[in-house]
Order: sequence, then C-alpha cells, then structure tokens
Amino acid sequence: MKLLNNRCPAASSTFALCALLFVLCGSVHAQQKDKVFRIGYLDPGTVSGNAALLEKFRQELSKLGWIEGKNITIEYRFAELKPERVAEMAAELVRLKVDLIVTSGNPPALEAKKATSTIPIVMVNVGDPLGLGLVASLGRPGGNITGFSSLADELNTKRLEVLKDAIPKLDRVGLLQGSSYNPGVELQVKELRVAAPALKVELEEIKTEVDPQSLESAFKTAKQKQVKAIIMTSIRVFFAERKRIVELATKHRLPAIYNRKEFVDEGGLMSYGPDYDDQYRKAAQYVDKILKGAKPGDLPVQQATKFEFVINLKAAKEIGLTIPPNVLARADKVIR
Repeated sequence: MKLLNNRCPAASSTFALCALLFVLCGSVHAQQKDKVFRIGYLDPGTVSGNAALLEKFRQELSKLGWIEGKNITIEYRFAELKPERVAEMAAELVRLKVDLIVTSGNPPALEAKKATSTIPIVMVNVGDPLGLGLVASLGRPGGNITGFSSLADELNTKRLEVLKDAIPKLDRVGLLQGSSYNPGVELQVKELRVAAPALKVELEEIKTEVDPQSLESAFKTAKQKQVKAIIMTSIRVFFAERKRIVELATKHRLPAIYNRKEFVDEGGLMSYGPDYDDQYRKAAQYVDKILKGAKPGDLPVQQATKFEFVINLKAAKEIGLTIPPNVLARADKVIR
C-alpha cells in the first residue's frame, strides 16, 4: 500500500503535464487554423492582362480550402509595364510582412529574392532559374525560393524551328526584344543567336519600347530590313500589348509566331509555348504546401511539361500564307 501511495503523485503529475501539453497544442492548432495568411503577388504587367491566369490560381487555391477574405488575403502589386517599379513593390511586400510572395516573370523573382531571404517565394513563368542564379539546383533549390520554369530560352529556339518549317524558304527573321535590360531576355537572345545559323536563318535584332509609336516603328524597321517573319522574346510587356502587336503583324503582312495562345486568340498566326494555366494551378498547390509547413527550399523547381501548338488558318489566309500539311498535322489546335 505504501508503494502504491508513492507512485500516485507521480502518476497524477504526469497526467497533469500531459493534459497541459494537450491544451497548449490544441491552442496552437486553433491559432494556426484561425490565422488569416497574407500572400503577396508581384507582376510586371497589368491587372486586365493577367486576370484569366490569376483566376486559375484562385480557383485552385479555393479547391485546396484557401478562400480569399476568409483564411487568406492577397496583396496584389502590378507594375503596369513599368519595370523600374518592380523593386520598390517587392520591398513594399516585405515591409508588409506577408507570409509568402508569388512572383510572375524573371524581374519580379529576381527583385523578390533581393528583397528577402526569409519570406517564402513561389515563382511562376521564369525562363531559366539556374541561369539567373535564383536557385542552387532544380531538385533541391535551397533557400527561400521555388516554383516553375517556362523554359523560355529553349522554347524560343523551338519556335524558330516551327517558323522555318511553316515557311520553308525563310532566310531572314526579325527578332523583337524590349529595349530595357532584362537578364532573362539576354539569355533568350543568346540561345537564338546560336540556333539561327544552324537553321540557315539570319537574325535581325530589333529593340523596341512597347508604346504604340515605338511598336509601329519596329515593324516598319522590320519591313525595311526585308525580314520575312517575326519572332519575339518572351517578356510580359509584349504579352500586355498582344492585340496591337498582332494587328501590326497583319498590317505589314509578316508571319509571326508567339509564345502564348492568347496572341492567337487576338488573331495571331501561330503560338507555341507552355500551358500557363497549368503552371498557375501548380503554383497554388505549392502555396498550399508552404502555408501548411513545407520549406520552399525542399520543393523542387518544376519545368513546364505541357505545351500547346496553335495555328490560325484565318490569319494565314489574311496575309497570303499557306501552311504546309506536315506542320498543320503537328498542331494541337487549328483555327479554321
């Protein structure tokens, strides 16, 4: 009996400690459950130009249980095609102490990384994360950044190949590129300079701003230099002005291949590129994992795996171009 009495206080103490830990754990869990996470979204483009992709992102978040205004808030920052604003917007999101930052494109990812080494960053639509120095490796990025690569550098070479196949006698191509410095664009141009001679195509580089007058001047320059087709670097400012670019290509009767299907939706001739809807859905899945405790440095950077090749025969007819049957057969979608 004496032995039993000696053990009872210890048992009671252990029980009390367990009960206290249970209450504390429950309290922490409740706090985590009730917390409204703050997500920063940084984009060099415009609200209207990215509405469709953002809707895919929000829809996927909703499927995963994250509802804007309920358990998450999103701080949207759009540079409105003014690259010089991106750095300050990244710094602003850091000052707001957001829980996570989603970036779209090369400059936002680079500026967000400069602005913070602690806040998790999920990048989307980045051409070459390794070449840009954003991550240590694709499989184990380390640090506070992970996300999705659009393979912009490699795909520009592929687009040039498709253009050559669609216009067999093509020997001179105009390359439109933004006039402001962009390390991602430099990598794309470098790849194209190597690919062009191999395809027996001369590359005419044309730098331009994205205002209406500059774009008009760029296409006039292309005609003066007797280019027979147009390709352009994959940058968000061109995407935002896609309608005007497509109109100018048609006006000057220049076949062009674009990096996104939205150009074809505006009446463009052809597009070949990754499925951006898929990338934004997957970005939402990474946001979900990180908000639930995963470390961004442990999540591999994923390269695009879904691609779309779209041809618009109405646009081809308008500029008097006949697309060879073997090229049409490769298209995922043909608009007639």
